[in-house]
Amino acid sequence: MIGHIKQCEALKVEHPSAKDAVMKVLIGEEQGWTDHVMRVIELEKGGFSPKHTHLWPHINYVLEGEGNLFLEGKENPIESGSYIYVPSNELHQFSNRGESTLKFICIVPKEGHK
Repeated sequence: MIGHIKQCEALKVEHPSAKDAVMKVLIGEEQGWTDHVMRVIELEKGGFSPKHTHLWPHINYVLEGEGNLFLEGKENPIESGSYIYVPSNELHQFSNRGESTLKFICIVPKEGHK
């Protein structure tokens, strides 16, 4: 299976604690990956994901932009090329601190995709 991100629908992150965030599903169950989902999250300038925890870990890779990741009780700077492992039950939040869109890959087990 080969695709392009231009073909993926941008789904607004519908959470009261998120701002200017969209998600694009690249690979998941529909494409044959039955255990995990690979997504690209885009946070516009000033945007952020909700501060939250969950039962599953996830991995991330920053494609473009600059931001902060609240993890382990503190703000951590991230930028293009940063990679991240977020353990299960760890409070975390991504936020854009740059002038352009912050884009990152997020891979979660299928139960973590909503």
